[in-house]
Amino acid sequence: MRAVADTLSARFNPVAVRGELSGFSRAASGHCYFSLKDDSGQVRCALFRRSAQQLSFAPRDGQMVEAHGKLDVYGPRGDLQLIVESLQPAGQGALFEKFLQLKAQLQSEGLFEEARKRPLPAQPRSIGVVTSLGAAALRDVVTALKRRVPHIPVVIHPAAVQGMQAPAELCTALSSAYGRHAETGESEVLLLVRGGGSLEDLWAFNDPALVRMIAQAPMPVVCGVGHETDFTLADFVADLRAPTPTAAAELCAPAREQRLGELAYLRERLGDAVHSALDLRGQRLDRLTQRLGRPSGRLNDGQQQLTRLQHRLQSGLKLASQRHHNRLQTLHTALPQALRRSMDAQRLRLQRGQAALDLLDPQLVLQRGYAFLTDAQGRAVTRTAQTRPGQALQATLADGRVGLHVDAD
Repeated sequence: MRAVADTLSARFNPVAVRGELSGFSRAASGHCYFSLKDDSGQVRCALFRRSAQQLSFAPRDGQMVEAHGKLDVYGPRGDLQLIVESLQPAGQGALFEKFLQLKAQLQSEGLFEEARKRPLPAQPRSIGVVTSLGAAALRDVVTALKRRVPHIPVVIHPAAVQGMQAPAELCTALSSAYGRHAETGESEVLLLVRGGGSLEDLWAFNDPALVRMIAQAPMPVVCGVGHETDFTLADFVADLRAPTPTAAAELCAPAREQRLGELAYLRERLGDAVHSALDLRGQRLDRLTQRLGRPSGRLNDGQQQLTRLQHRLQSGLKLASQRHHNRLQTLHTALPQALRRSMDAQRLRLQRGQAALDLLDPQLVLQRGYAFLTDAQGRAVTRTAQTRPGQALQATLADGRVGLHVDAD
């Protein structure tokens, strides 16, 4: 193996490899392990702690990178591996590009809008879990729920979480959970969980049909898929994203001890409020007792006040009667004078009207020597143009009428 390694090193190193990151992991020692792949194949890579500390970005599965290093052979397994000395981003991988395209498409449908997200119930009566029966995520969720809320029933809806059949099985499990919720109200909150993995491992949770099915959920959905750095399209459409399956369980199920502590605190506050209210009512009763005093004293005070009111009423009636009597006397004296003044004014007005009417009397005009001419039809003649020779006219004088004939114009 050493001879093969030396031959590779002598002929090819150093090398630069461009490919898509897959299965990236960081060990407790600080070393990083991953694979670089393209359409023709893949190569295992190791990035030791000293080089990993110099990274200027956070590597993630699906990312296109360029690695510089040396080819070597890992002795215990005889595997070819690339010892990476430097790693730089070199664009997006094909799978990650597809992820971004699906994300943009589903986002344009409004599936990721914050306005459609619902809050989780404060105290769900039952919790549904969609995951694989053999998944470690299921054990983590059940353990967390049993520890925090052992009194709440948990309903498992099994489905594959990886592979070609996983999207269809996940959709079927969700449909089953929706139907049981509609019939019985079961699963007031639903957990969709899976452990960590590469972008390929988690690809089922990027399936468009699954994303649309999650958007139709009648109850809030918490998505806990992968680790904290893993993101799937199911995370964006869910009502809440949890960094891990265990965190998803903890988010929808407040610890029993916490609830008991809250109840104890509320009970203490309620007791304090009751005692405080009783104390206030007692003080008020004491004040009212002091104000009330002996019933006979209260009765005597009421009788005295009634007597005072009677005296005030009698005095008020006497004053009002005297005031009205005085006013009546004044009016009785002033009325004849007012009537006389009114009659004198009306008589003077009548005399003035008679004089004005006399001035307009035509008889007075005739008495001054004027005559009023009319033709045979009784129409007034006021202009010479209304006469003709031989026309018969009638003149009205002060003491009667005479007939006239027109001799000439």
